[in-house]
Amino acid sequence: MNRESDLYPPVKALLERQGYEVKGEVGAADLVARRGQEPPVIVELKLRFALTLFHQAVRRLSVTEAVYIAVPRPTGRTARRVLKDNLALCRRLGLGLMTVREDGRVEVHCDPGPYAPRQNKKAAARLLREFNRLEGDPNDGGATRHGIVTGYRQDALRCAACLAQLGASRGRDVVKVTGVKVATRIMRDNHYGWFEKVSTGVYALTDQGREGLVHWAYSWDETATGEPR
Repeated sequence: MNRESDLYPPVKALLERQGYEVKGEVGAADLVARRGQEPPVIVELKLRFALTLFHQAVRRLSVTEAVYIAVPRPTGRTARRVLKDNLALCRRLGLGLMTVREDGRVEVHCDPGPYAPRQNKKAAARLLREFNRLEGDPNDGGATRHGIVTGYRQDALRCAACLAQLGASRGRDVVKVTGVKVATRIMRDNHYGWFEKVSTGVYALTDQGREGLVHWAYSWDETATGEPR
C-alpha cells in the first residue's frame, strides 16, 4: 500500500458490513461512520505508526470516544514487536487499532475504551532487586546498553578484584572477603570470561579478567576494609 487512501476501501467495507454508513474526509477526520443514533466512529488512516498519528487520534477523542487508528499490518523482522508496542499504547490511550493486510483483510486488534493495565509484580520485584543490588549510581540515565554497569557486573568485578589481590582462591573465601553471596556461581558461570577453574571449588583470574578490571577502572583498596573503589 503506497497511499493512505488505499486503506480506505477495506476499512469502509468492514464497517459497512457491521451496519455503518461510512464517509471519507469529513471535517478533519479521515473516515467517519454512523449507525443509527450511536456516537460516530472516527478512523485515522496512516501508512505507518507515528507520533503525529497518535496526536491526531487523541484530538478526535474530544468528538467521540469511538476512535480507531488504521495502518498497514507491519512486516519484517521487527513487525511483532512494533505491533505489540503500539497496541499497548493504543490501549493506554483508549484508542482502537486496526491493521490492513496486503490482501485487503482488516484485523481489529482492540476496540476503544478505558484500559486498566495489571501491574506485573514479578517485573516490579526484579526492578527493585536490581536497584538495591546496584551500588551507587554508576550509569548516566539514557545511556545505551553497551557499557552499562549492572549489579551483576559489580559483583563480578568484586570477585575479579579479590582474585587479583589474593590469587587463586576457593569460592567460599571469595564470598567471605567480598560479601558477594553468589560469588562461586558468578565465577563458575563465567559470563565475561574473567575466571577459570583451577581445581574443585578454586578459581583464578584470567588475562581477560585483568583487562576487565582496567577497562572498568576497578581495584581493591586494601585500606578500606574490603570496600571497592
